[in-house]
Amino acid sequence: MKNKWNSSEAKKYISHYKKKKISKELALRIYTTHLLGREKDLVLHGGGNTSLKTSKKNIFKQNINVMHIKGSGWDMGSIDYPGMPAVELDPLLKTSKLTRLNDFQMVNLQRKCLVNSQAPNPSVETLLHAFLPFKYVDHTHASAILGLIDQPNDLEVCKAVFSDQVGIVPYIIPGFDLAKLSYKIFSKDQNVIGLILLKHGIFTFGNSAKESYDRMIKLVTIAEKKINKASNKILPKKLKSKNIKPQIVNDLFPLIRKYLSKKEKNGSDAKWVLDLRTNDKILKYLNNPNLKDFSQRGPVTPDHVIRIKPKPLMLNIKHARVKNLDNIVRREIETFKKNYHKYFLRNRKYVSKPIELDTNPRLILSPGLGLIGIGRSKKEAKIASDLAEVTVDVISKAESIGKYKSIPEKEIFKVEYWPLEQAKLKKLKRLSLTGHVTVISGGCGTIGLAIAREFIREGSEIVLLENNTYNIKNTPQEIKKIAIIIKCDVTNQLDVRKALAEIIRTYGGVDVLVSNAGAAWQGEIGRVPEKVIKDSFDLNFYAHQYLSQESIKIMLKQSTGGILLYNISKQSVNPGINFGPYGLPKASTLFLMRQYALEYGQYGIRANGINADRIRSGILNDKLISSRARSRKVSKKDYMSGNLLKTEVLAEDVAKAFVTLAKAKKTTGNVMTVDGGNISAVLR
Repeated sequence: MKNKWNSSEAKKYISHYKKKKISKELALRIYTTHLLGREKDLVLHGGGNTSLKTSKKNIFKQNINVMHIKGSGWDMGSIDYPGMPAVELDPLLKTSKLTRLNDFQMVNLQRKCLVNSQAPNPSVETLLHAFLPFKYVDHTHASAILGLIDQPNDLEVCKAVFSDQVGIVPYIIPGFDLAKLSYKIFSKDQNVIGLILLKHGIFTFGNSAKESYDRMIKLVTIAEKKINKASNKILPKKLKSKNIKPQIVNDLFPLIRKYLSKKEKNGSDAKWVLDLRTNDKILKYLNNPNLKDFSQRGPVTPDHVIRIKPKPLMLNIKHARVKNLDNIVRREIETFKKNYHKYFLRNRKYVSKPIELDTNPRLILSPGLGLIGIGRSKKEAKIASDLAEVTVDVISKAESIGKYKSIPEKEIFKVEYWPLEQAKLKKLKRLSLTGHVTVISGGCGTIGLAIAREFIREGSEIVLLENNTYNIKNTPQEIKKIAIIIKCDVTNQLDVRKALAEIIRTYGGVDVLVSNAGAAWQGEIGRVPEKVIKDSFDLNFYAHQYLSQESIKIMLKQSTGGILLYNISKQSVNPGINFGPYGLPKASTLFLMRQYALEYGQYGIRANGINADRIRSGILNDKLISSRARSRKVSKKDYMSGNLLKTEVLAEDVAKAFVTLAKAKKTTGNVMTVDGGNISAVLR
């Protein structure tokens, strides 16, 4: 493993944090925490932790010993000083004299010791950091280390590889007991530069940030060299990966979402998002004939269990036919759920009054296809996939030098249902549309972006369909960070079909369609050229139909309902002079919406529309506003606020209306007006 310490970079951290009145010591603590956290072979997604022991003055101007420790669940790769809360050190050190300290007492003490009572909870491994008599302490779950220690003969392997450089700590769930045992083992030989926690990870320490970091890289490199000497038995070069055709995903993923979203015994009926990972390494791993054996032995480190459950679901569809796919997916997911429930019943005696979690898998292994991460959001699904890729790496290494072995099932259960671990997940906000995948056509225009922002606020995953290169390029960064943008000509049915296939592959399916793309064609209806009418119908009617048809196919496979929302326009019921080429297809779209409501309501699929008027956008730009104002012989300002409320209606108002309709679970076939009040456009 490459040592990435850079003195110039370290000085930049010191300079940056000095401006924020942060000490050099803490600046370097943050620097090396970032170095560790940004290396995926060391830690992922809130795993690992680091600390710094120092002193500061309290409110009485007295010097007290404190320790900055990573907050529970914070990501080491992006952590900043608020995520390294300071705790008073001396009260924590006194606990080393105790014989017992339960989790509640430990957490309560740690919170009492916080210098800032509003700071995040210190890591569950705070006491272990406190007991080790070094200024800097680092902890990771390095893949190479796990490959060595996830073995039946882990103790012998570690002694052979590291000699007397490390202390070796038997597996115990993190907390007070582990902290005491680790310190006891360290005390036997204080010349060691690290501790190996069997089936868990590695600690290193030093009296400078660089020393502790250097020791971590040194020990991980030793492990890597040992493992790399062995030929990879799981991923041999000669093993060919047999791939499933990508088209099968179009049928498979909506079916997976269908059975994942089936209401649980605990009442949960959340929607789920998928994340597919596939490459040659993954496919070779999945095609190994012993996959069913080694992949079912448990997580490579206990920390992973809250993200990916004790075991992945095996879904072999290599020889499946499309007509049999539904039965295969249903059977495998239902079997997994039943087995998880049995696992809960077998092990619940080991935890005080546990409440069963949802029984869905968080990871699917599908030979020939790839790893499928599962989460209530794309972020959670990606975390599951990331951890699955680490699992592939660790198990491949472990099996190549010996035999992969995880901790016993009851110990896995203890960690999964450990309140201190579950607390990390309880911080996650579940919003009204969390787990929903929302597709917005005309997504990078003024109204499309406003709609995207509102749906993001409700927790939805966002896909923007856009054909205007300028709009795509100028989409704000805060939207690009969250949404995906697909260049798509929605007037081309094949283009729409390809876009929806890409959405399935990215998220698993579609829950909300906001068919928003449109443009205003004008002309005196008795003289307007045929091409103008056809072009307007292509975008303002047929595009809605193409998007609806493709979305309906997916929604029916998912069998979890769905929402079709249309940007219709007041022109559908209140035509304007010389606006026939625009109003005619919009009137057709109004009836299209009602037809979908009529025919698909029986499947729980709703269809609603917005009749908006005079919204500044790519359609109603300054030029068109001036033109329409002149035709009505009013000023531009009076034209834009020419309604009963005498106020201009904004794109944000339209967006909020779409969200309202999306959340109105018992409303379909409805047209909501967003025009400030226009009696002429009221539906009769």
